[in-house]
Amino acid sequence: MRLVGALREVLAGGHLGYEEIQCVLKDVLPFGSMGASSPSVSEALLAAFLIGQRMNRETDRELKGYCLAFDDELGPPPIADVNSLTHYGEPYDGNTRFFRSTLFVAAVRACYGEACLLHGVEWMPPKGGITEGQMLKFMGANTHLSPTQAKTLLEDKDTGFAYLNLQEACPPLYSIIGLREHIKKRPPLATSEKVQQFVRARGRESMVAGFYHVGYEDPLLMLMRRRTVHAGLVVKGEEGALSLTTKERSAHASKGIPVNHCSGFRTPSSANFSETDGISRESFRVAVNAQELGFKSTETPRTDKSVLKNLELGLSALGGDKGPAYDRIVLNAAMADHLLGCSGAQDINSALDRAREAIDSGNALRRLMNYIKISHKVS
Repeated sequence: MRLVGALREVLAGGHLGYEEIQCVLKDVLPFGSMGASSPSVSEALLAAFLIGQRMNRETDRELKGYCLAFDDELGPPPIADVNSLTHYGEPYDGNTRFFRSTLFVAAVRACYGEACLLHGVEWMPPKGGITEGQMLKFMGANTHLSPTQAKTLLEDKDTGFAYLNLQEACPPLYSIIGLREHIKKRPPLATSEKVQQFVRARGRESMVAGFYHVGYEDPLLMLMRRRTVHAGLVVKGEEGALSLTTKERSAHASKGIPVNHCSGFRTPSSANFSETDGISRESFRVAVNAQELGFKSTETPRTDKSVLKNLELGLSALGGDKGPAYDRIVLNAAMADHLLGCSGAQDINSALDRAREAIDSGNALRRLMNYIKISHKVS
């Protein structure tokens, strides 16, 4: 009945409050065979509710409701004993055309103390593209870790990054992947799931999320601020993912927000902040021009949904093979460090050199290979 009442409001073009959204979600999820608290809820009614919410364009209150609804599902999140942690919010439905670099970027950044937590699913509609989960599974890693096990990998001096599958991190949200396949359209959860905090850090925390459609840049930043992280970054990378490109923008490119557009906030290096709220932040907005940073303009390698091709490109680059994939990993690692205000990255050229050194020394590749082995040993 709660779902029907909410749907009636949505179909009339109205909006719901923060508590109303949370109550609906907790009433109907987990969905289907996973044993929802309302086992007889209609699949059609829930689908209509999710589609209607997106068509009405969610308010900030509604998005916060989706984002925070299941924060305590598994109890308080574990706290990793790391000085800096970046939460990566790639679109869960993956890449269908171009090289996806974030897994390799995480291995690079871990080399100099920037721990990275990736999260997602193996497969998600509507695109059903390449994901970090698919790549790690293909390489033989354990992709079904608990948040506590991910914390251990973040703290491990031989890895420094981790991947969490939504199935373990938040079972209620994972339970509606089948429904999302049927409704085709991206629901509000496609935005809010990118801004999750499945593990916390003793030190500084940052968030990065990708976007494509106009109108979701500011809501993503709003959700990041709601998470009270010290720095947040939204990126319009290729395919709406996080990967910045080194390809020069065409003079005939379509109008609107360009690829490589970045905006966000960070804590000024001189700011004092409290442990609860009162975090002092400065905002920024920039379009990254790779040529101004010394990169040659190159076409982005195509993978066309081939997990093997994406891995070949990334592993070859981490092995020191210079080329478009190598340049993109370096650019994305260094720009994340620089824009998030990470230690040692105030000067972008120093940040680029540090990322290159992490690859050329073989450290980044070793960490990725270590992850595959250690992910099976954590308890």
